[in-house]
Amino acid sequence: MNNSRPGPAGPASAFLATGTANQAWVVRDMTRRYFAAPGEGASFGSAGIPGEVGDGEQTGGDPIRVLIVEDHRVVAEGLAALINQQGDMNVVGEAGSVAECVKAAAELGPDVVLLDFRLPDGTGAEAAAAIREVRPEAKLIFLTREDTDAARFAAVQASASAFIHKSKAATEVVAAIRDVARGRVLITPRTIATLLAKRRAIEAQFESLTPREREVLQLMAEGLSSRSVAARMGISYTTVRTHIRSLGSKLGVHSKLEAIVKARELGLVR
Repeated sequence: MNNSRPGPAGPASAFLATGTANQAWVVRDMTRRYFAAPGEGASFGSAGIPGEVGDGEQTGGDPIRVLIVEDHRVVAEGLAALINQQGDMNVVGEAGSVAECVKAAAELGPDVVLLDFRLPDGTGAEAAAAIREVRPEAKLIFLTREDTDAARFAAVQASASAFIHKSKAATEVVAAIRDVARGRVLITPRTIATLLAKRRAIEAQFESLTPREREVLQLMAEGLSSRSVAARMGISYTTVRTHIRSLGSKLGVHSKLEAIVKARELGLVR
């Protein structure tokens, strides 16, 4: 854990996904914890973005306390410099790993935590779960270059208030910090529904795999070649190739790498 340091501003942009949800029940349980917490209510504007939540709004007085969890020094320095230039917020600490951020969250009591998705000792999702244990009132913002549905879904599962991609002006990060500190959520119910629908569709594809095909996929994910997979499973190389063609067809992918990436995004292979 380090103290905040000045540096050049880094790029980031807010992620506001769109999509369609024909079945409202898909997101009932997940949206309840976002928008219908006991004693709170949320208003929605024409764009479907949650409005300020009365009980959770930060009203003047103390500045917003921000913890930056980012293992790239230049990015962390840029964010810290930009945030510390604001009159209503300041960086109380920086961390570069899951272990450091949990300790920092417990000791520094941040109002908002900016979380990178990829950290040296784990993921932002793991960090978020640990932070919830020591600082449950902290608002979480996923700030990452990980442009995948798996990363967005991890943010949803972590009850994050926003998912921000590192690709545009850093001023959008500042705006998001203010919004979530006031109790707003920048991940819409429509986004949640879209992500859940995509995940269910992919999981259904994996459920169609036979036990042998799953085993082949796992061994490939561990880095074994087709011939090594055949030797490990005690089957012929031709049979392994048949399994690979079959699982590729079922998953709608065109290479072993695509299949492995798809499975890893869902946590279906180690």
